[in-house]
Amino acid sequence: MDIHVVQPGDTMYRLAQQYGVSMERLLQDNQLPDPSQLVVGQTIVVQYPELTHIVRAGDSLYSIAQMHNTTAAQLLRNNPALQGRDLLYPGQVIVVKYASRPRGTLSVNAYAYPTVDRDLLRSTLPYLSLLTPFTYRFDEEELIPLRDEALVNAALQSRVAPVLHLSNLDRDERFSGELAHELLEDEEDQKELIEEIVRTADRKGYQWVDVDFEFVQAEDARAYARFLSRLRRALAPSGRPLMAALAPKTSASQPGRLYEGIDYHLIAQSVDFALLMTYEWGNLTSPPMAVAPLPQVRRVVEYALTEFTPNQLFLGVPNYGYDWTLPFRQGSRARSLNNVEAVRLAWNRHAAIRYDEQAQAPWFRYVDDQGGEHEVWFEDARSIQAKLNLALDYGLYGAGYWNLDRPFPQNWVVLNAMADIRSEM
Repeated sequence: MDIHVVQPGDTMYRLAQQYGVSMERLLQDNQLPDPSQLVVGQTIVVQYPELTHIVRAGDSLYSIAQMHNTTAAQLLRNNPALQGRDLLYPGQVIVVKYASRPRGTLSVNAYAYPTVDRDLLRSTLPYLSLLTPFTYRFDEEELIPLRDEALVNAALQSRVAPVLHLSNLDRDERFSGELAHELLEDEEDQKELIEEIVRTADRKGYQWVDVDFEFVQAEDARAYARFLSRLRRALAPSGRPLMAALAPKTSASQPGRLYEGIDYHLIAQSVDFALLMTYEWGNLTSPPMAVAPLPQVRRVVEYALTEFTPNQLFLGVPNYGYDWTLPFRQGSRARSLNNVEAVRLAWNRHAAIRYDEQAQAPWFRYVDDQGGEHEVWFEDARSIQAKLNLALDYGLYGAGYWNLDRPFPQNWVVLNAMADIRSEM
């Protein structure tokens, strides 16, 4: 796999000639909204098929996979134009194997709202080990229902393990330390909530459980770890692993409401896995900067590895960016946007995309119709490659994407080139 950074005068036709691949292959792998609108500084992923299969009448993905000693899921990953479907026609060229070899193996999780576009979900499921519908909330000892059946069933049909996600979002959809505190100080409520979690997982077919309590109060740190430990024991008879999503700490004593109630040392002993939420340095209310600058992400991983084993850890990966108005003013809010939209915005505003080598993230500035200046930071093939390399360098168990609801075709191509996807079913 190569990642080409678009230069002035580049066209998809010229890139196909330059790299010795078909233009059809470039278009299928990158799924650009308009291939004629290339932005200086945007990325184009180039892959080199090593083994292909020409579809004959009667072929299916399963039969082709058997013939070449691979899996139907791997064929879907190698051929993103299939969009997750077994829709073949005679004469179609299917990539069985690429020339590049993955660096290692990762379990891949992605969060998704129940409203996620079904075509987007179907096309992405082949790249996942786990799918986490967002989110079950609770009121004292009761789970608040979630319309998750379609996502759970789609995951199971694709042999992707669905994950029951429990959060301390309140009625206003804000993470509430007080809501967590009320649960953590009442062991009877915890017992009843844990029993309902197990019943719900049994009834709906969930294979894992993920707990994401944020802004846990400092005095509740031990109680939170004890709750996780109780839940883990309750899940053990069914073989369901427990994961906790954790604020991105860089030291045990890190100050701040987001960090003080999250004790990595205690939690490491209370769960099977942890997702490091290594994003949101650049956020809705921050000054303009990368969402997940690599030096900061690395510091979180290195601290986490002092308490967790590599096989316990998932690296959080953002699937979004932000558009800030300049000059930045305290109290102002950025606009969230997806990574495909960011490139389209650069095209529409005649902006060249630049790349911050330290943060390992793309960015650009543009002027809006009212003459206001903006700064945009987002993710591209280079920044995703850097994050996945970090996860593989440290031997982490997996990567977890927030979230699946936004299209980012290049991400999945880069992931497939860099890692074998572990099955959790």
